[in-house]
Amino acid sequence: MLRPRTTPSRLLHQHQPLSGDDIGVLCWNAQKLTQDARFHQSITDLTLLYPTSLLLLQEARLAPLGESWLESWSWAAAPNMQTRKQMFGVLTAGRCAFEDIQPLLTQSRELRFATHKSLILTRHPLPEDKTLLVVNMHAINFVHAGLFLKEMEQVRIELLHHTGPLIVAGDFNAWSRQRRLYLRRFCRATGLRQAVMDNAHYVKTYLHQPLDFIFYRDLKLRSATAIDMPTVSDHNPIYARFLL
Repeated sequence: MLRPRTTPSRLLHQHQPLSGDDIGVLCWNAQKLTQDARFHQSITDLTLLYPTSLLLLQEARLAPLGESWLESWSWAAAPNMQTRKQMFGVLTAGRCAFEDIQPLLTQSRELRFATHKSLILTRHPLPEDKTLLVVNMHAINFVHAGLFLKEMEQVRIELLHHTGPLIVAGDFNAWSRQRRLYLRRFCRATGLRQAVMDNAHYVKTYLHQPLDFIFYRDLKLRSATAIDMPTVSDHNPIYARFLL
């Protein structure tokens, strides 16, 4: 595995802001199964049942030029690992304009695999000259809590520079007491609220603690749910719908 040197993207909707009355966000740790036929069928089924403006994946696996299932989406990825033929990391997709794309790689490496973790910040135009900032993250794991805090501080600083609506979602690996406490402080400092899931027992847990979250600011939560999909990934997708 090599440290990634590119930020692949394919932008097809650059004149199309996020429009309509609401925004649907589907977030899923795909466990590197994005090239699997079961995943492709699941995404098709899910986005029909749950209207999806933005698709946020962690542990996505893709070729540098993308995959066929992404042909109708605009997308951008922030890899944390790559080989000669494939990349792995977080991916944000939508049928809307991407005003800005900012990949971030953790300074620290995970102890088990000696790899960095990645996250991606994307900005999307809204009506009335507003901008939605979306953070898709896979928080660093297998390191002591101090390094988790350090990497989250990097994100906090970025968020404090943004005025307006925010969505921060992904796999936060907040399984320890120290990580959970810092995540609460992080949300208070940035004005984020948690989208509390219906069927929350379907959210992936470790040591009885949920790992996947959707947080938001300056939006009105319409609904949020965790979706039972046990045959694809070891995580279930989570979904939230917001009123603009």
